[in-house]
Amino acid sequence: MQQGEVASIVMAAGRGSRMKGYRGNKTLLPLKPGRSIYEGSRPILTYILGNLPRGPKAVVVNHCKTDVIAATSHLGVTICLQPRLNGTGGAILAAENFIADQKCESVIITMGDVPFVKPDTYLEMVELLRRYDMVVLGFRPRDKKQYGVLEIEADRVVKITEWKDWKNYPLEKQRGLTVCNSGIYALGRRVLLSYLPVMAGRPQRVYKEIEGRIQPIEEFFLTDLVEYMSEDDRKVGFLVVEDELETMGVDDREALQLAQAVYQRL
Repeated sequence: MQQGEVASIVMAAGRGSRMKGYRGNKTLLPLKPGRSIYEGSRPILTYILGNLPRGPKAVVVNHCKTDVIAATSHLGVTICLQPRLNGTGGAILAAENFIADQKCESVIITMGDVPFVKPDTYLEMVELLRRYDMVVLGFRPRDKKQYGVLEIEADRVVKITEWKDWKNYPLEKQRGLTVCNSGIYALGRRVLLSYLPVMAGRPQRVYKEIEGRIQPIEEFFLTDLVEYMSEDDRKVGFLVVEDELETMGVDDREALQLAQAVYQRL
């Protein structure tokens, strides 16, 4: 390990069911379209890997894993298999051995469909780990839509609340929740390792449509770490990007077209 290196984990296991007309892994969709918006060059995932801080990198895979492995084989990343799709927390539990094997002090966790986070933003999150145990990357959108929001007290995040819960808050409280969750985090490596067993012991029961039927499954959510740490008086900070496009996720056809237009302007 070289001084100043940061370990990074990219979650690239999901199906991307909202990307209609595309059955591949959406992290491999092109930022430079060719014959169609689904075919081209500059895959989202490899672009993200190029912007992450210097240091060891892991990619968590499941859906179309062979394609993801082939696309990243020349980049020296560690592949972590998430045996079943059981949430963002499940993805990081799948990367536990990778995390334990590193000597870096800090870990970045990001999603494989959020391409435009700047290298300096990642580094600023890592720098904030001098003061906090965990840092959440946030953004202030014009429309909160159905994003999760950060519940903030002074300079700390005490909870990340999903839309299904905050939509029932009184309107005055809703208006005060202005910072949304990008799904990107920085954590001290040792702190993260100490909380993985806590998360593993507290699965959430959710209902999802699988093969045409609504079925109960157990999932794990990274956002729960904020609440666990807050309960233990650990410090969870946040960083807010100036432009919400920096944290845009490519989760449907319209977002892909926008991402391709943004990339063309870079």
